[in-house]
Amino acid sequence: MTGALPIIDISHLYDPSDASGHRVVAAEIAAACEAHGFFYLVGHGVGPDVLTELEAQSRAFFARPAEDKLRIAMPIAGRAWRGYFPVGGELTSGRPDLKEGLYFGTELGADHPRVRAGLPMHGANLWPDTPTALRPAVDAYIAATTRAASALMRGVSLSLGLDADYFDRTYTREPTVLFRIFNYPARGPDGVDWNGSWGVGEHTDYGLLTLLAQDRHGGLQVRTPSGWIEAPPLEGALVCNIGDMLERLTGGRFKSTPHRVLNASGKARLSFPLFFDPDFLAPMQPLPGTMVASDEAASGEADRWDDASVHQFDGTYGEYLLGKVARVFPTLAD
Repeated sequence: MTGALPIIDISHLYDPSDASGHRVVAAEIAAACEAHGFFYLVGHGVGPDVLTELEAQSRAFFARPAEDKLRIAMPIAGRAWRGYFPVGGELTSGRPDLKEGLYFGTELGADHPRVRAGLPMHGANLWPDTPTALRPAVDAYIAATTRAASALMRGVSLSLGLDADYFDRTYTREPTVLFRIFNYPARGPDGVDWNGSWGVGEHTDYGLLTLLAQDRHGGLQVRTPSGWIEAPPLEGALVCNIGDMLERLTGGRFKSTPHRVLNASGKARLSFPLFFDPDFLAPMQPLPGTMVASDEAASGEADRWDDASVHQFDGTYGEYLLGKVARVFPTLAD
């Protein structure tokens, strides 16, 4: 597999007076999102010390005995969909993934209006007793990466010919922010050697943007028009890809690209995806002036991993998200 993803420096987007820099970044974003929806992100402002601490605390958690990790199992969080799942506990296209993980989201107390209303995927995170330093490490990383995603969305707005604050006003004033820590073991449970099985099978992400940090072992693969390519870790860079709803909003101009993970390193691999997505209650309609996707795209794209079309969907982001996540964790769907 050959090829390389573009590298985009978004540091200009943090300076509101740098109009020329904004134009350059916007053009680079448009080119990458139209080509295959994946690129490396630098100048993002997420300090290396933040990621180093997160990786150390994550490894400490996953090294705990299974019974310790299951004390914060996802069913305990109920409708909030937070906590731990074991290897094989998450499905892609109906098949168990070779990974275990922790689910987090925006921390909301029981008195928050959306929590009181029983809105799914809203609530409090579950935290382990040990390591105690995991919580501040996660909080610091979510804060830094969310700030980077917000800046990047200003560039996305400009790349579409909109004003820089368009998405903030319409879709992300109260974004759906979900964060995952995934551990891809070298071997499966019960001594069964799963090496060669997919850590995550082919899929697309659901919302607007995913910002991903990965450890040194790599394993991410991206499907481009010329075939599958590797997306190895680059020091100091995050991987960014766009999701189904940005493809939907742009009428297919920007592409939500399939990707997958194969941990062939022989060692446990960590990855840290943060999903910066629309407001759970926001209706998903094409952006102003956007051409509606072609009849072929709207009727279902044959080259999509799920044989579905994001252009046929009509509803809120929450409705789309719940329909997808219920397939990932069918035991929690009710």
